[in-house]
Amino acid sequence: MSNDHLIKPMTGNGFLLGLFAIVTTGLVVLTFTVSEDRIIEQQRKAKEKALFELIPEQAMDNTLLEDTVAINSQQLLADGSSDLAYIARKDGEAIGVILPVVSTQGYNGKIRLIVGILKDRSLAGVRILSHKETPGLGDKVDLNKSDWLLDFDGKSLGQPKLAQWSVQKDGGQFDQLTGATITPRAIVKSVKQALLYFDQHPQLLADKPVKPQSGEAATSGNSFEAGD
Repeated sequence: MSNDHLIKPMTGNGFLLGLFAIVTTGLVVLTFTVSEDRIIEQQRKAKEKALFELIPEQAMDNTLLEDTVAINSQQLLADGSSDLAYIARKDGEAIGVILPVVSTQGYNGKIRLIVGILKDRSLAGVRILSHKETPGLGDKVDLNKSDWLLDFDGKSLGQPKLAQWSVQKDGGQFDQLTGATITPRAIVKSVKQALLYFDQHPQLLADKPVKPQSGEAATSGNSFEAGD
């Protein structure tokens, strides 16, 4: 007796299963791609909004999102990544910079923030871009949860003194937030590092955009390498 009557249905079922697998995989990839693009766009909009909260758009006459310097410094980006610093200018003169910062010392992982520093070396402000800190505790560093971040406004390496750039529990000036010392400690340290980096790189606020040094690979025209 021939097995053709068994083979043909099995072949047909196999084809349908294969087709189903291909379609399902395609839908998963498409969903992931669309979701990823949407997430990236949302992150871009959040970052743009935060940039102009630090240095208002009306305070400058250049295009902040295009006047950038590539940053690749372990001092700022503790996870070894690279990012862009944004230079604000008025009448051709640099008036401030917004530095990207990544701390890996958060309670639940990385904390990404931006730090605005004015030409007089004072802080224009600090904003958190993303974190995974504990709701109700570490997330109090979010501006929509408390005004803790606003305490950085106007501060500098001299005000308070460098030795005071830590949370109160460590002998410093900054509130550590009840039950959430690790998160504020990580942010205070990161902001201090940004101020130190700025102090060590006055060329960031050159009257004209800086040029990459010999041998540097710039991802967006200008670049500061790790270890600068």
